[in-house]
Amino acid sequence: MDRREFLKQVTAWSAGATLATPLFHVASVMAAEAAPKAQSVLSVITGKDYGAMVAKVLEPLGGIKAFVKKGDRVVIKPNMGWDRKVEFAANTHPDIIKAIAKLALDAGAKQVLVFDRSVNDVRRSYVASGIPTAIESLGDARAQCVFQDQKKFVPVNIENAQSLKQFAFYQDSLATDCDCYINVPIAKHHVLAKLTLGLKNVMGVIGGNRGEIHQQNIHQRIADLNLVVKPKLTIMDATRILLRNGPSGGKLEDVKVLDTITASADTVAVDAHATTLFGMKPEDVGATIAANKMGLGECDLAKVKVVQA
Repeated sequence: MDRREFLKQVTAWSAGATLATPLFHVASVMAAEAAPKAQSVLSVITGKDYGAMVAKVLEPLGGIKAFVKKGDRVVIKPNMGWDRKVEFAANTHPDIIKAIAKLALDAGAKQVLVFDRSVNDVRRSYVASGIPTAIESLGDARAQCVFQDQKKFVPVNIENAQSLKQFAFYQDSLATDCDCYINVPIAKHHVLAKLTLGLKNVMGVIGGNRGEIHQQNIHQRIADLNLVVKPKLTIMDATRILLRNGPSGGKLEDVKVLDTITASADTVAVDAHATTLFGMKPEDVGATIAANKMGLGECDLAKVKVVQA
């Protein structure tokens, strides 16, 4: 389905037309996975200037222009789910998001949108995260931190899913509307999933009852959701990680400062590496293994080219 046809169906759906099946199909995603892949490259950097570190961590991957092309509509998806200030490690660091947005604009993006579906009150969560202020400070109207429009969640048929066959997704995060989706999670503990990393960050672009994902088979369902939303780039915020009481946190004693950022075109590889920051192994997080089995990325770090930027 091309963009024009998709938008035509979205218009019909929004107007109340009855659909026999969900709007968007993702069979082509798995078909693309059949082709042989080059070795995944994971770039790692440590330091104190988080904004400057973003450009440097992307250099081994070809820089931002390897992902953002002139005229692209770019979506940056941080974690802004919680009414927590930056030091509590519940939300992605605003300096990282600002730096990514600036790089995308410099690469010629025609629009950069930043959004999340918050768990706590959305306005309080956005403000506490510091991300809207960081984006506004760029002084460029092409970059905006926006609230999600509830009318823009559309049903998707996930044809190759193993557990979750359909769900609603935010239209602006889909390939039909977004030229480059950049996934920017923060690494932290999660009471049900063990860790919430790059794959689980997809929860911020789905609609409906998200509790349904957590009720059963959470790891496979997270992997299924990632059949639909395909980041061109995942940048992991491990500048400070939440060791306990995640995903919301709230205690500074649960936070460990690592001053680390990682990046890769392979979200699974990013997640696999992030588990080691918690003294765990990739196989300890079910979603990482499930996504690997579905061809979404490499979880064996011995097969990943890890580069210190």
